[in-house]
Amino acid sequence: MPPPPTPIMRVARYCLTVVTAAVLASPLHAQSEMPGMGMSGGWRMVPMDPNMIMLPGLTGVVPVVGAFLPAAGINPANFPEAEPSQVVEMIDGDTLDIEVSIVRRILNGHEMVMFGYNRQYPGPLIRAPKDATLVVRVRNEIELPTTIHWHGVRLDNEFDGVPGVTQEAIQRGESFVYEVHVPDAGMFWYHPHAREDVQQDLGLFGNLLVTSPNPSYYGPAHREEILVLDDILMDEQGVLPWGESAPTHALMGRFGNVMMVNGETNHQLSAKQGEVVRFFLTNVANSRTFNVTFGGAQVKLIASDVGRFEREAWVESVVIAPAERYVVDVRFEEPGTTLIANSIQAINHFRGEFYPHVDTLSIVTVSTETAAPGISDSFYSLRVHDEIAAELEPYRPHFNREPDYELEATVRVQDLPTPIVLAMEADTLFFPPMEWNDAMPVMNWLSTGDQVTWILKDRDTGAENNDIDWNFKVGDLVKIRIFNSPDSFHPMNHPIHIHGQRFLVTSMDGAENQNLSWKDTAIVPVGSSMDLLVEMSNPGEWMLHCHIAEHLHAGMMFSFTVQEQ
Repeated sequence: MPPPPTPIMRVARYCLTVVTAAVLASPLHAQSEMPGMGMSGGWRMVPMDPNMIMLPGLTGVVPVVGAFLPAAGINPANFPEAEPSQVVEMIDGDTLDIEVSIVRRILNGHEMVMFGYNRQYPGPLIRAPKDATLVVRVRNEIELPTTIHWHGVRLDNEFDGVPGVTQEAIQRGESFVYEVHVPDAGMFWYHPHAREDVQQDLGLFGNLLVTSPNPSYYGPAHREEILVLDDILMDEQGVLPWGESAPTHALMGRFGNVMMVNGETNHQLSAKQGEVVRFFLTNVANSRTFNVTFGGAQVKLIASDVGRFEREAWVESVVIAPAERYVVDVRFEEPGTTLIANSIQAINHFRGEFYPHVDTLSIVTVSTETAAPGISDSFYSLRVHDEIAAELEPYRPHFNREPDYELEATVRVQDLPTPIVLAMEADTLFFPPMEWNDAMPVMNWLSTGDQVTWILKDRDTGAENNDIDWNFKVGDLVKIRIFNSPDSFHPMNHPIHIHGQRFLVTSMDGAENQNLSWKDTAIVPVGSSMDLLVEMSNPGEWMLHCHIAEHLHAGMMFSFTVQEQ
């Protein structure tokens, strides 16, 4: 028998097939401009890595939806300049006014129009004590309807910020008052739940840091730093438009090519020799999962979404999916420069090749001045939290039982351009368990939410997405197994978020989780099964969805009901 085709042979075979198809049928929405130039409907060709090929038959094709840019045709100078985030200290019963408005920013050398909470990037950092109830009055002054979702907070259902489920979207010129009760200590965040693929990408996000009454909740550190990780898609003219009536990039989500930390493209920090810095990490990107490294500095993993781990642990890096949060302590030992970076093995789908890729996120300059030695020395102790182990003890008998529900993640497409369909069907592409980069930017850009439906399917009933009907009672412990099928048109990792409740990731692919923390978001790689034990503690109608923004708006969501006993 002949040897199996190599990746290059498969690409050549595909190119011959697609060129023939392109001759036989003109591509949809094609026109004659070259990539990088202005295209029909206000579109511009998406930037491409020079290592990637441009598929035959896609030159000049644009998405089937219209292009959207905020305040199109208005001089950015007409809008106020955005300001760095400010800290807002709040206590029980305090009120904060937030205005959602248009701002002007210089980003990566381009003056552009974006959105902001109180004209800030990110939005105000809200600090409040555990068990406080905060009143937040939100007024919308942007052109799109919006809401605020308080991500990870187990608050009253009516303030969860989901349009059509818990409230009507806030129209331009209108207001809504949220009462945000914060029962858990940790780092949370807030963002829109209306076209967040656009609004969140344009700057609508902020952190909510809930402090514990226990002064030793976290171990000793010299200071704390907030790192909000993000990316944005730009070319030589500025930011690339979004889809007007539906998202573009519906296959893989909208990966940016410009990295940002706290809304800045040139984030920098300073530290003393031996200084222990506590970093609160939040990933607000539409689709990108980061693998965060800290140069040669030693990193201690402390906590995740809704609380501390059972045991602190040394880690080489922090893998953080969209919407996840992690808390790490980092000791900067050596004077000089340390890079906080996104260090990944990128992939070229068509060649089936991995290659190392590093994006600088922040530059830390470590001086020769010595930090207070007591805290520096205590860094090397890994704390074990017996109280967390005791809290989790009643849940452990449920870890190994059969799941109550099983979900399968898959995708269905229709009316995509012929070259994209041929590429997927010609066995030319290799899909890894995790997509660290956009390895097919043109194909991804051309796939819209009108053509791609991402699916969560109840494997017992066959119901999909919003047709799923789950009902629980307060106090139920529900085991959910999520299988991410590799046998679909385009398999993709999925960060799954559950509103209003907390859960434990008990196992992945049958391997029991040996160090637990309460979560609200967890990523399922392609081909993997993840078991969640969800504590139904909060009554109301709540969402379960993928937190890749484009997947959410391509259907990958449903709501479930938790009733009072």
